Amino acid sequence: MSEWLVLSIAMAAACAVVLTIVVINSRRVREDDDTSKTPDVMDYMTMMIGVIYAIVLGLAIAGVWEGRSAAQETVRQEAQALHEIQQRVQVYPAEVRDRIRADVDAYVTYVVRTEWPHMSEHEALSAKGTQLFDRIRTDVSQYAPRTDLEGQAYQPLVDQVAAADDARGSRGQNAGATMPGVVWFGLIIGAVVTVGLIFVLQIRRTFRELLLAGLFSVLISFLLFLIWDFDAPYGRGISATAAPFLDLFPRIGS
Repeated sequence: MSEWLVLSIAMAAACAVVLTIVVINSRRVREDDDTSKTPDVMDYMTMMIGVIYAIVLGLAIAGVWEGRSAAQETVRQEAQALHEIQQRVQVYPAEVRDRIRADVDAYVTYVVRTEWPHMSEHEALSAKGTQLFDRIRTDVSQYAPRTDLEGQAYQPLVDQVAAADDARGSRGQNAGATMPGVVWFGLIIGAVVTVGLIFVLQIRRTFRELLLAGLFSVLISFLLFLIWDFDAPYGRGISATAAPFLDLFPRIGS
């Protein structure tokens, strides 16, 4: 099922539940009931709870967005390091150069076409991807430079392999959800309490009040969905992509 379809169903369900409770609750209120008699302390508490929850939501969204941006930057660094490896081996003998470039192409192809879906499903890197990367490391590190030019290129190549390995490790660490369960518990309880404030304020069945109640519940549902979607940087709809690999290795996407 599409994530956006799930979002639509969740928002519609939240709106329907809130409006149903409002309608049922309003039938129990007498016509002569004075809603202006809400204690001042109740208005103050309602305002403070709403403000506090808004701050918590904002921090949660900022946190997961920063994680998503960091994940995308990690992909860019890995792709750039591999691209540098392919370019720097230009000074090596044709046989060595072609072997290293072929291994890099094989690794990138596997990452884009196979390992990316694997990360989304299993929230971890694949063993085959690690094997392909180790082959690149072996080809680069075990070659003995024969000329001064090759010797000058050797250490930078080793450094680029290390940079790609570090970026790959970071990609594996961020493959799963990063938001702790206790934070989700607080966000959900806070959403229930915040939406429940609608009934504390003695909302009636006028079109304007029902519209605002529905929009408010839909907004809370959307923000929670947004946090959930960003929480897995490589695994959901609005996630980091393999675009840096495709940009630097256009042959892979063809």
